Amino acid sequence: MTRTGVLSLGIAAAIGPQRAAAFAAGAEAAGFHALWVNDTPGADALTLLEAAAAATSTLTLATGVLPLDRWSAATISERVRALPQERVVIGVGAGGIRTGALDLVRTTAADLRAGTAVRVMVGALGPRMRHLAAADADGPLLSWLDPATAYVQAAQAHAVDPAAHVALYVRTALEPDARERLREETGRYAGFPSYAANFARLGLNPDRTVLDAADLGFGERLAQYRAAVDEVVLRAITATDDAAADHAFLESAAAL
Repeated sequence: MTRTGVLSLGIAAAIGPQRAAAFAAGAEAAGFHALWVNDTPGADALTLLEAAAAATSTLTLATGVLPLDRWSAATISERVRALPQERVVIGVGAGGIRTGALDLVRTTAADLRAGTAVRVMVGALGPRMRHLAAADADGPLLSWLDPATAYVQAAQAHAVDPAAHVALYVRTALEPDARERLREETGRYAGFPSYAANFARLGLNPDRTVLDAADLGFGERLAQYRAAVDEVVLRAITATDDAAADHAFLESAAAL
C-alpha cells in the first residue's frame, strides 16, 4: 500500500506563547495537519498549546514530548482540561529516567487515556519503547531517522497494531541562511549519548536524517519521508529566533 503521510510543523516551546499563536494560525491557514511543540527546560509546551488553541479552530495541537522526569500524569491531565481535547495529542517520553522507564511510560499513557479524551503518543528510540508505543498508546513519535529506516520502524509499529499512528520529526531548514544552524542542531544531537548510540546502532549518518531545501533532491527526500510514515513533522530550523523568521519558514513550507 502506498502511503502519503500528512504534513505537520514543529516548533520549540522556547519561542513563547505570542509567536506560537501566530505560527499556529499560519499553519492552520496553510492547511497543515498539526502543530507540534517541543517541551524544553525552562519553557512549557502546554502553555504554548493554550495560546495556539486560542488562535485556531481545526489545527491538531501536539506536544513532542513531555519528559516524565519533569511531568507527571496528574499534572498533564489537569493542564489538558484547559485545551480542546478532541484536537490534542500528548506526546510523552521517559526523559532522563532509565530504571523503570518502560513501566512509567506505559502507566502514564494508560492514565492519560483513561482520564482525558486526548490521544497519547510515545517518543521512542529503541525497539522496546517503539513496541510499547504501538501496543499501549496511540503510536510512536520517531525522530532523527532517514526515510528507509523510518519506513522499517513504521512497518514494525503497524505490525503490532495496524491502527497505530506513526509520526516522525524531521529537522528542516527551508531558507538558505538557516543551513548552518541546521548543521549545528544536528551536531548537538549527535553528541548526546542516547542519540549517538542510536545513530551507531542503526548505522545512520546524522546528516542524512534532516531536510535542507538547498540540497539537490529535497523534494524527492520529502516524498520518501511521507511515503514512510503517517505524519511528517517538519521541525522548523530558522536562522534567527524572531517572528520574521517564523513567517519566512511558514511561507516556504506552504509552498511545498
